[in-house]
Amino acid sequence: MSDQGSAPPAFPSPPGTGRPRQESTAARLLRRKPVEQLVAESGQGVGGGLRRSLGLWQLTMISIGATLGTGIFVVLGEAVPDAGPAVIVSFVIAGLTALFSALSYAELAGTIPVAGSSYSYAYATLGELVAWVCGWCLLLEYGVSVAAVAVGWGQYLNELLDGTLGLSFPAALAAPPGEGGVFNFPALLVVLLAMAFLLGGAKESARANTVMVVVKILALLLFCGVAFMGVRAGNYQPFMPLGMAGVSAAGATLFFSYIGFDAASTAGEEAKNAQRDLPRAILLSLAIVTALYCLVAAIAVGALPWQKFEGTEAALAGIMEGVTGQGIWPTLLAFGAVVAIASVVLTVLYGQTRILFAMARDGLVPRVFARVNPRTGAPRANTVIVSVCCGALAAAVPLGRLADATSIGTLFAFGLVNVAVVVLRRTRPTMPRGFRVPLSPLFPAIGLGLCLWMMFSLDAVTWTVFGVWMAAGLVVYFAYGMRRSRLNSPTIPPSPTSTEE
Repeated sequence: MSDQGSAPPAFPSPPGTGRPRQESTAARLLRRKPVEQLVAESGQGVGGGLRRSLGLWQLTMISIGATLGTGIFVVLGEAVPDAGPAVIVSFVIAGLTALFSALSYAELAGTIPVAGSSYSYAYATLGELVAWVCGWCLLLEYGVSVAAVAVGWGQYLNELLDGTLGLSFPAALAAPPGEGGVFNFPALLVVLLAMAFLLGGAKESARANTVMVVVKILALLLFCGVAFMGVRAGNYQPFMPLGMAGVSAAGATLFFSYIGFDAASTAGEEAKNAQRDLPRAILLSLAIVTALYCLVAAIAVGALPWQKFEGTEAALAGIMEGVTGQGIWPTLLAFGAVVAIASVVLTVLYGQTRILFAMARDGLVPRVFARVNPRTGAPRANTVIVSVCCGALAAAVPLGRLADATSIGTLFAFGLVNVAVVVLRRTRPTMPRGFRVPLSPLFPAIGLGLCLWMMFSLDAVTWTVFGVWMAAGLVVYFAYGMRRSRLNSPTIPPSPTSTEE
């Protein structure tokens, strides 16, 4: 498909205009959408189609952009007290834990190159109800993640403004109600800026994200170059002061710094060569992020005794200032964090819109989310609605435990992808695959087991929030999605194309 693509036909009329299939409720819950149908509909939206304009480089930057964010800037203060200098090993363990799920994502992204990510993979293998639950989890993961990350962006922006201009947003405009403010304007601002890029189309958004990813990688490399001057061999001894238990505990904490590598899979319908490039982008981004994390961790614990990390959120800035004796470094790191977080907001918001696009095309959510602007190739109404909702959530609602629930939703989706790989291998063994998980079903089983272990390590309050969210999702599905699903009706001739101006 060319960058411009051809304008595909609009979707069939809503269910009810054709003769419905005679199916039991159980059969409707378990019905699957054939892989061929998913792929055939790839790129199609109401009024236009998504454009295949992203290559391997852009796809890799999308995954890095969604993964490499606030975690590395603040996570050392939480993980080093548990593991000591062996936090380097903890990062490797966390990376290997993510790798098993990443392998499954890589296989399915190359086999079913569509916009819905794990939602679409579940639809093709595990049935409509499971796909809905997965998609509902992704709405929680992506939507609340955007809001939570946007809140952090405002904090770093204030630090940057204070360090450069001696100015900052007043408390009333820098936090939501219940957290010392009235309205978090910076959080809303960064979401709206991301929305503006996304409305320009995937290619333009990818360019902006690439610039931001390069800036935040350079910021981390700058830290490594400056802090290396303060490295002392004695700071690595003892290497594992709290034993393997501490290393494992830190690894569980650090795993969530890897969430986001799956963002490239949401670009399945905008990749130039999806079957080849999506698996490579997912695995390459995970390798780059892991290498950066380990490098930064190794230099950080070498430049500062591990006992001094306790309660230190701004560990990197403190290390640079301690090595050089100059106070400019917190400002530079704040700049790096501002760019890093903006990149996360942009790429995660992108993923959210593409998942809703796929769900709308299937009829499970309103069709407005699948309406594509023919000039830009972007789902404009979808992008505006999602951005306004996420921005309002970040600006006016204390997120609290809802933000923690994103972790469990992510792990649930990861677990389903590991299951889907095995199911598709058994049901469609001869289907062409751009990448194959080695030692299947062993590796997917390990990936599933690790996801379940981390899910059950989360506290009861997080599980309660997750349960309430799932219950609400089931209500929406049975009240709307199941009745409106496009699989309810036989194929109907295309209706006239409607477009956006």
